[in-house]
Amino acid sequence: METFAEYKARMLAYVEGKDPVDVMRKTPELLADLVVSVPEKQLHERPAPDKWSVAELLAHFADAELVSTWRYRQMIEHDGCALSGFGQELWHKLGDYPSRRPEDSLQLFRLLRATNLHMFAQLTPEEWQRYGIHAERGPMTVTDLARQVAGHDLNHLEQIRKILGE
Repeated sequence: METFAEYKARMLAYVEGKDPVDVMRKTPELLADLVVSVPEKQLHERPAPDKWSVAELLAHFADAELVSTWRYRQMIEHDGCALSGFGQELWHKLGDYPSRRPEDSLQLFRLLRATNLHMFAQLTPEEWQRYGIHAERGPMTVTDLARQVAGHDLNHLEQIRKILGE
C-alpha cells in the first residue's frame, strides 16, 4: 500500500518539467479523444476484477475535480484552512461509478475543469500562494494542489491508454 508521501511524490513526478495549468487545460480533450470511438460497453469493462473500468475512471475524474474545485476556493478564501481527505473508494460507492454513463462523467469533468481554468487565469501571485493544511498531505498551496491535480491527470490518462490498448 502506497503512503501519502509516496503518492504525492509519484503525482509530482508525472508533472515534473511541465506547466501544470497547461496539462490541466489539455486533459479534457485528451480524455474525449481517447474514448470518442470506444463502444460504451467496452468503457464499462474492468481490466481486472480489482481495477476500475474507463467509465469508472471518468467518474473519478469528475469527482476529483469537484473536490479540487472546493479545495482551491477554500484555500483562496480562508488562507491556512483545514482540508479534509478524499475517500475515493467511498465516493466510488456513493456515486455508483459502475452505473455512470461515461459521457455524463466526461461532461461534468469538462465543466468543472473549465470553471477552474477560468479562475486560474484571474488569480494574483499572492492567491496562488494561499494554502490549506491537508489532513493527510500537510500544508499545500493553490500552486501545489494544481501540480498534484495535473499529475493525477497524467497518471489516469496513462492508465486509460493502457486499458484501451493504446
